[in-house]
Amino acid sequence: MYQVDQGWWFVPNALDKFTVSPRNDLVANADGSVTFYFQTESPGKDKEANWLPAPKGAFLPMLRMYWPKDTAPSILDDSWTPPQIVKVD
Repeated sequence: MYQVDQGWWFVPNALDKFTVSPRNDLVANADGSVTFYFQTESPGKDKEANWLPAPKGAFLPMLRMYWPKDTAPSILDDSWTPPQIVKVD
C-alpha cells in the first residue's frame, strides 16, 4: 500500500507492516476464500493477520505478481483476474 500524496512511499504504521501476503499466516474464511482488511483501525485481533493498516486519507493498494504463469489460469491472458476491492462502511 502506497501513499498517493507522499512520493509513493509505503504507508507508515505502528506495526511496520507494509504488505499482506501468505507470509502473514493468513486466516481463511470457512469457504476457503481470504478477506483482506485495508483500514486504519484494527479489524480485531483475530483478523490482524489479514489486515494492512491504511492511512485516514487517500491510499493506493497494489497487487504485485512475481513470475505469473503463462498458461491458464493466468493474469497474462485474462483467464484469471483478481477479485474486486469492495468498500464496506
